[in-house]
Amino acid sequence: MLVIWTVFGYLLGSVPFGLVIARALGLGDLRKIGSGNIGATNVLRTGNKGAALATLLLDSGKGAIAVLIARHFGGETAAMLAGAAAFLGHCFPIWLGFKGGKGVATFLGTLIALYWPLGLIACAIWAAVAAISRISSLSALAAAALSVPLSWSLSRGDLAPALLFMAALIFLRHRENIARLLAGTEPKIGRK
Repeated sequence: MLVIWTVFGYLLGSVPFGLVIARALGLGDLRKIGSGNIGATNVLRTGNKGAALATLLLDSGKGAIAVLIARHFGGETAAMLAGAAAFLGHCFPIWLGFKGGKGVATFLGTLIALYWPLGLIACAIWAAVAAISRISSLSALAAAALSVPLSWSLSRGDLAPALLFMAALIFLRHRENIARLLAGTEPKIGRK
């Protein structure tokens, strides 16, 4: 059953909502706009804030839904596997030749569903860093990095392996952003 929940999470996570929304609204192929990413930050670069918000909600929702359904029918281990698999599906979707997004919204949605206090703290970290720096990638990296030690401090160390997997993949997916951050050339939020 755990394999079934993992596959379910992966397939749900593989749905490229940003790409679907951008095409439906005539915004073009996200893979040829801005960073080429299929996530909400790149949708925002099209200038359509509503489309970016919808992408953010749907990408975070697919992680949360995977966790909640798997938890209801399969328990906590199934929920963690389904959430991590949804995140993996977003980053490497089968429908797009395994070339997907960076997983930040899906990570946050998954985290909220796994343990909402930790999820809200991670969202607050993202928002605080974004408000100060106006750099989405830096906000994502901070939220991901701090989620693992925070899980232990909130007595949810059982989540640490899944969080460590997702945080490591977020850092891997942001390696070009990290290089630009170090060079001082990373674009700010809202810039096309």
